[in-house]
Amino acid sequence: MNEDHTTGMSSIFTGGYMMRKVSKVCCAIGTVLIVGFGFVTASVAEMAKWKLDHDHSRVGFQVAHMVVSKTNGRFTEYSGIVEMDAEEKEFKTIEAVIQTASVTTDHQKRDEHLRSPDFFDVQKFPTMTYTMKSYKKTGDDYTAVGDLTLLGVTKEITLVGTFNGVAQDPWGNTRAGFTASGTLNRKDFGMKFSKLLDSGGMLVGDEVNIILEIEVIKEKTVEKVKQEKE
Repeated sequence: MNEDHTTGMSSIFTGGYMMRKVSKVCCAIGTVLIVGFGFVTASVAEMAKWKLDHDHSRVGFQVAHMVVSKTNGRFTEYSGIVEMDAEEKEFKTIEAVIQTASVTTDHQKRDEHLRSPDFFDVQKFPTMTYTMKSYKKTGDDYTAVGDLTLLGVTKEITLVGTFNGVAQDPWGNTRAGFTASGTLNRKDFGMKFSKLLDSGGMLVGDEVNIILEIEVIKEKTVEKVKQEKE
């Protein structure tokens, strides 16, 4: 009888200990899941859409001319969307559409040539597009890899940029700025026009430097718009 009683009591205490142990483990797992899901939800909630501010941005390029100098150009018509968490400096989406007919180098005859089939062929290819695929962040500096589609050809290009910060303007808008640059070979996209100089160099260089100064404005939520109207 004593032996059975002792065994029974031992089982009760052991069982109680195990129940408490299991309960603690379950609580710990539950806490991890709650915190984990809370973090994910917060991260998603902080992602916001930002529209490119055309009036305070510049989409430019630079290419060698006759080896001895550089010609600068830019596009004056473009649009873009950025999805990011500006506080954490994390990006989800960067997309841009550029109207190729808006190319200008401040020289009418040269600009007309750039719009011709020798270069941008704007009648056949009125736009070029960029879509970011991935990026790496080091502090405020970024290396972004994305697809550029030009003349119907899509190639990966790498842009190296800096996040310049966030500011509030006097009209209640939240703004952010970026500076970025990269290079591409125009012949990779089928833009092969060139002329050989007597000196052996080329009239127009193959390598094109991309120079970007971008400012974006955070889109306001419906609630924010209602508050401003009130």
